[in-house]
Amino acid sequence: MVLPLLGFGQEVYRWVDEKGTVHFVDDLSLVPEKYREQVQKKRPPEKPTSLPSPGGSEELESKGKSESAPERKDLLGCGEEWWRAKVKEWNDKFVSAQKNFDATYTEWKAKERELEESKFKPDSFKRKLKAEINVLEEKLKGWEQKREEAKNMLEKALPKQAQDYRADPDWLKPKE
Repeated sequence: MVLPLLGFGQEVYRWVDEKGTVHFVDDLSLVPEKYREQVQKKRPPEKPTSLPSPGGSEELESKGKSESAPERKDLLGCGEEWWRAKVKEWNDKFVSAQKNFDATYTEWKAKERELEESKFKPDSFKRKLKAEINVLEEKLKGWEQKREEAKNMLEKALPKQAQDYRADPDWLKPKE
């Protein structure tokens, strides 16, 4: 059974924040000022409609109808392409953060080795190396945070959003 989230005919405003979280409200004044330019306004149908069943296209074929099934959408009107693009975006962010983390880690390890081997070098040289190591450690923390954010989006947030908006969970999986 499909329960409506809002009254029929009521306008819905959608926006995405800087973390990629999708928000919906029925009052434009509730949208933060900095997101108002990107707001998408949607007016639900005047009468209730049910979501297509997961086996919708097979049902049409079994009834002998030759027309193709309409593209399936979630409660917000987003289809498979939109959800796959979101997954790709966050997967790309994860891969990028991982590559940057690995490169920074390699650089950090090299500086650590250089510091260990600088026993007979001037103190000013050692202080410079220590400062560079500290900068690299901060970069590592930043890349680790970005990597964890992307991982969280892929493993928890997007699946939760898909469930909340009744998107097909297969839309979040790679195509075979």
